[in-house]
Amino acid sequence: MAVIASPPAAQTSGTAYADFASPSSTNSGQLQPGPSSRPHRGTTAVRELTGLPNGHGTRTNGPQAVDSASSESNGTLAEQQGLARARTADNQRSKPPLTRRRTDYERGRQPATAQIGPSEELGEFRHGWEDQYNSSEFLGQLTSAFYMYFTDKRHESGGKPREDSNPKPPEKWRDKDRHKTVSAALVLCLNLGVDPPDIVRTSPSASMECWTDPTVSTVSNSKLMELIGKKLQTQYERMSMKTRYKQYLDPSQEETRKFCTSLRRNAKDERVLFHYNGHGVPLPTPSGEFWVFNRDYTQYIPVSMYDLQSWLAGPSLYIYDVSRAGNIVDNFARFIEKHEAENAEIKEREPDAQVQNYGNNIQLAACTKSEMLPTNPDLPADLFTCCLTTPIDISVRFYVLENPLPKTLELKDAMKVPGQPSERRTPMGELNWILTAITDTIAWNTLPPPLFRKLFRQDLMVAALFRNFLVAQRIMRAYGCHPISVPEIPWCHNHPLWEAWDLAIEMVLSQLPKLLAAEQGGPPYEFQHSTFFAEQLTAFDVYLAQGAPQQRAPTQLPIVLQVLLSQAHRLRALILLSKFLDLGPWAVSLALTIGIFPYVVKLLQSPAWELKPIMIFIWARIVAVDVEAVQQDLLKDNGYQYFTNMIFPQVSVAVQNAAEHRAMSAFVIAMFCRKFPQGQNVCLSPELIDACVGYLQDPSPLLRQWSCLCISMLWADFPEAKWVGIRCLAHHRLCALVIDPVPEVRAAALHALTNFLGIPDLTEQVAQNEETIASALIVMTSDGNAMVRKELLVFFSAFVKRYQNKFLVAAYEILVEERDNLMRTGIDGQRSKSAVNGLQHDDTENIRISKISQNTVQGSIWLHLLVMSVDAHPEVAQAATVIVDYVHETLLESPLATQAQHIIDNILDLTRQSTSSSRQPSAAPTSRTSHPPTSTAPQGQPKNEGYLSVGIRRNASVAAALKYLGLGSSTSSDNLPSTPDAVQQTAQQKRLSGPIRQGIPAEWSTPPNQNDHAPTTVRYQKAKSPLPKGYKKRDPHEPPVLPLQSVFFEWSIEYFREPQMKPHEPDEPGSDDYNARLWRRGRNERIMGDTQPLKGLAGSQPWDNSAAFFNNSNQPTKMCFHQFEDHLAIADDRDSICIWNWQTSQRLSRFSNDNPRGSRINETRFINEDDQALLMTGSSDGVIKIFRNYEEEKNVELVSAFRALTDLVPSTKNAGLVLDWQQGQGKLLVAGDVKVIRVWNADTEICTNDIPARSGSCITSLTSDQVAGNVFCAGYGDGAIRIFDIREKPQMAMVKCWRKHKQWITNVHMQRGGFRELVSGSRNGEVKLWDIRKDDPVREIPAMDGTMRTLSVHEHAPVFATGSDTHALTVFNVNGDKINTIHPYTPFLTSAKSSPISCTAFHPHRMMLAVGSLGHGHVNVFTCIGDGGAKI
Repeated sequence: MAVIASPPAAQTSGTAYADFASPSSTNSGQLQPGPSSRPHRGTTAVRELTGLPNGHGTRTNGPQAVDSASSESNGTLAEQQGLARARTADNQRSKPPLTRRRTDYERGRQPATAQIGPSEELGEFRHGWEDQYNSSEFLGQLTSAFYMYFTDKRHESGGKPREDSNPKPPEKWRDKDRHKTVSAALVLCLNLGVDPPDIVRTSPSASMECWTDPTVSTVSNSKLMELIGKKLQTQYERMSMKTRYKQYLDPSQEETRKFCTSLRRNAKDERVLFHYNGHGVPLPTPSGEFWVFNRDYTQYIPVSMYDLQSWLAGPSLYIYDVSRAGNIVDNFARFIEKHEAENAEIKEREPDAQVQNYGNNIQLAACTKSEMLPTNPDLPADLFTCCLTTPIDISVRFYVLENPLPKTLELKDAMKVPGQPSERRTPMGELNWILTAITDTIAWNTLPPPLFRKLFRQDLMVAALFRNFLVAQRIMRAYGCHPISVPEIPWCHNHPLWEAWDLAIEMVLSQLPKLLAAEQGGPPYEFQHSTFFAEQLTAFDVYLAQGAPQQRAPTQLPIVLQVLLSQAHRLRALILLSKFLDLGPWAVSLALTIGIFPYVVKLLQSPAWELKPIMIFIWARIVAVDVEAVQQDLLKDNGYQYFTNMIFPQVSVAVQNAAEHRAMSAFVIAMFCRKFPQGQNVCLSPELIDACVGYLQDPSPLLRQWSCLCISMLWADFPEAKWVGIRCLAHHRLCALVIDPVPEVRAAALHALTNFLGIPDLTEQVAQNEETIASALIVMTSDGNAMVRKELLVFFSAFVKRYQNKFLVAAYEILVEERDNLMRTGIDGQRSKSAVNGLQHDDTENIRISKISQNTVQGSIWLHLLVMSVDAHPEVAQAATVIVDYVHETLLESPLATQAQHIIDNILDLTRQSTSSSRQPSAAPTSRTSHPPTSTAPQGQPKNEGYLSVGIRRNASVAAALKYLGLGSSTSSDNLPSTPDAVQQTAQQKRLSGPIRQGIPAEWSTPPNQNDHAPTTVRYQKAKSPLPKGYKKRDPHEPPVLPLQSVFFEWSIEYFREPQMKPHEPDEPGSDDYNARLWRRGRNERIMGDTQPLKGLAGSQPWDNSAAFFNNSNQPTKMCFHQFEDHLAIADDRDSICIWNWQTSQRLSRFSNDNPRGSRINETRFINEDDQALLMTGSSDGVIKIFRNYEEEKNVELVSAFRALTDLVPSTKNAGLVLDWQQGQGKLLVAGDVKVIRVWNADTEICTNDIPARSGSCITSLTSDQVAGNVFCAGYGDGAIRIFDIREKPQMAMVKCWRKHKQWITNVHMQRGGFRELVSGSRNGEVKLWDIRKDDPVREIPAMDGTMRTLSVHEHAPVFATGSDTHALTVFNVNGDKINTIHPYTPFLTSAKSSPISCTAFHPHRMMLAVGSLGHGHVNVFTCIGDGGAKI
């Protein structure tokens, strides 16, 4: 159910998901959510805690100024207010802007300029309701909400997870092949004081090594080398303290071999770092050799890269700070290939030989093979090393060299930025923090995701070096060098974020003089921090405000994660991050890939209460996408307790929507325990189960649902948890949820109780508990929601599997009883006179035994399983059939197999005999456009298949099931033969259709069509049956397997994968769907405005202008106009429905209602007509079905199907099923050939009231007050009319009974508009107008002398029409004046006397009347002609 604005009374109904927002968080002038059967989207824990705006305008308190409840109440209220002249200023409110949920819709009231007809001016309201309708308080209550039904997610998805709803976990965001750089060799070949022979240095030239200038140093060269080596090690240690560093100063070839092999031996399979500075040796050779020294430092010795690879192997990280370093890189891959070839040869000779790994290597080189390092004296000689190890210092120097400094600051002073890189509150630390964020962001937006994960997330040392490598790209390129890397990364030197980096440096340098002065004893100065992170968060907020167009990754996401390190910005960053994760699984995947997880794991240890709601929200989104990857992390350091503590009721939650926080915490714990025994063990505690059980009565449906599922995951395959649940009486509390008003909660309770089954030690106490649970759940077989019934079958399947032997006995006894009944009476109700397989009828008494399964839980469940195998919903029927097939297959493999097979063969033979003797042609003509009939009955099935064959299964099991319901055969009409119309009536049919009052002829209490005969003998062509969305037919050759697998938990997870902070994209203003609804809103108002002035004139002008005429092909029996669309739904005398466009006389679609044999469609209704309507049908077997896309033949979908009357006998005679739909109240009143009137709540999808019919006669029609919805009226087959008030107790609900009619009530109808006339008509032609306050009719009108076949009343105009058995259609006004009589079209050679009127229908707003007659499929549509010939 979707909702537009919530009435105050509805807020306390407790029948659906409540809005998680606080009462004060309402939007001024906009439509607000009310009770709904799903959690309200758009209200989150984050927003409630922080007051974060949600994009819906300013929040105010108090009721909302909205226009109207629905189309009907809209037009109705306008008429009534106009007639009473009591329109108040409060009711003349302006139309609010169109904001809606998925199915929300709201229209303004009728314009004040609508004209009032003269006949209406002199009238008065009936039933004493004028005081209510003149009350601004009552009208405001009525107009404050309008609900849309059967449009929730459970209806759109059928309770099945979408195929794409289970997203793949983010690719390798937690790679198992992560490496650590455990050892590093810092090789410095400087040979201070001696220039290499191939190097000609300029004067002056770059000379600094590790920020030390050897040319100005007074110490010895050996001491100076040690100083440079220590500085280099210190620079590396700033990046990683865990790596073991070793300096090798001017090493020889032998020393190089030794320390390289030692490095690999100690590192084992981890990564080693080889840093080579060759500024004091010759340039690398074109063949890839680099140089070291001999032992006496008298020669330069080349080292082949091939040898170095042999010593270091892989994985390794190579850094070459030397001119023409590209020569080394270019030859590296060639030598690796040579090593791999040698390994392959070794493996070929010795498959078990251990070979060296040479893969996963990374290289960073200062320049290409033709470039020399810069010699600018203002730059260090090891510029590449400085970029990689001291990026802040070199960036500041680079900025100073590129930009003039103020006169008060010199270059040497600019290098004195205070602070340490690890201290973020200092200038140096802030610059380091900003640079980390910028380089991460540049890499994130430039590199492919797999490469980004490899270089920036797998190894801390590699990540730091590559971040600084981006700095080297930018700086060295300015001096003619192009650093290269393997793997190669794109050039990022011109990324826009470098400007932000320059700005950050400039802000520090601008404050540097004052900072330095303060350090030297000058006036104190407080450092002004950069606004970089605040500005980037603002940019990220702008991105989120745009709705993440095309799911484009946000540029600022790495910066947001860096901001989490700052306590000053953390709260805002978490809020924005939660909004981003709320966009869906793709956003969660991006965040996990970028590295969010270590941050949120660390924050679990934070005691800050203000972060808890946001952290719970973030974790709920993470575990919804990839729970398996984080279960161990929640287990470590007791991170799961962060969420269990939130569940405990004694822990106060200082937020207004605490229930939603606890629901999300329960969700996280449920996912933590799912398929994770360690998680179940640590979470198992009586306190947790007690807390979840305590929430089963919480007002929040989301909390109730996830409390059930949390218990369910604790119980799954965990007997100890089940015993704890028994001691806490959790199973009894769960059983109490069978009548919970929210279908999702009922299904969740079933899921938990299913996992409760299966304690290994099946003691008497365990069996008693399980049977008690099963008996308590049997009532749910009549639940109106298919998702709940499917979940119930999952429970039954587990129960059947556990008590298999008892069900085999029950199945066998049912087969025996079914065979005996068939042999006594035959399948068609006639006593069989033949023997089957040598077994005489007299022998059946000798084999009858007392039923062992009688009065047992297993026997009762087996009967219900048989019934559910022919459920109206295909998915429910298919699931039940699997259970039934499994039991029968097991029975045929048990010791009873021989006897069972013999009984099945007897049933089959009896069925075939009866079928062949009773086959008769159909009672309806063939549709030329129908699909050809298909049959599922087997043809010559092999003997060994026996009962398991499709046809046998459907005939035998269905017959056995339906015998207990009195439903007869329920296979589709094209699978079983037709039977004569004059079938033998059951006792119930005789009771409901026979004479009730003494002295009254029997025909007076029978329907007018009692003696109708079939117009033709042509076989009926069955149309295509719509199926639920995503329905997958089971392979009949696939063996049944128990227990059935539930998908409800996966479906429930989707809630946390869908956006909750904002409406769906179609709900956004400007979207196509939004614009379409806006157009429909204007169209609907225009139709009501155009027709309003004409309703008063319709009572005096003739209704004989033909507006449409078409051939429906099949016999029309029920018709219904859509309020606003040009749609006319026509049901025939079997199970087909045709949708026509009456404007163009074009048939839009034809589909089957899939009625069982011997039944027909009794009622058709359009619901949710204000927006995208659904079609509701009611058939004489007691089933209600609802269809979506009814006007598109190829896209018609079954939304819902349930048996509204469980004990109704299928019949084409008598009243069958009658209903009345209240759109404003969401109530479905259902009655017919039963002793009760059932009230179904469309929101909760359960029967809320069984009101006694107070008569032995059947109910022939229902009508109700469509505005307030409290009073309804029922017409009976004996002529009685009773008024009921639904507000009273069921036994006291009847408040008035009229017995002025003496014959069958053809129809009784209360107008939705006008004067709210209550009109009744009986089969003898009497029409009476009533006021529920009076004992006698207000007016009696003798409409005709013969049999009245139909009576239709216009919803707003003061007219009604009657159809006779002489093919006459007469229109009257409510004063009793006959307006005109019409004889609709009949085909050639068809006598009018043999073609009675079969159905009539007024358009709810237009002056339009449709009529169909018996004997042919033609439909006429007439309109009223006003003065001057204008159509009205």
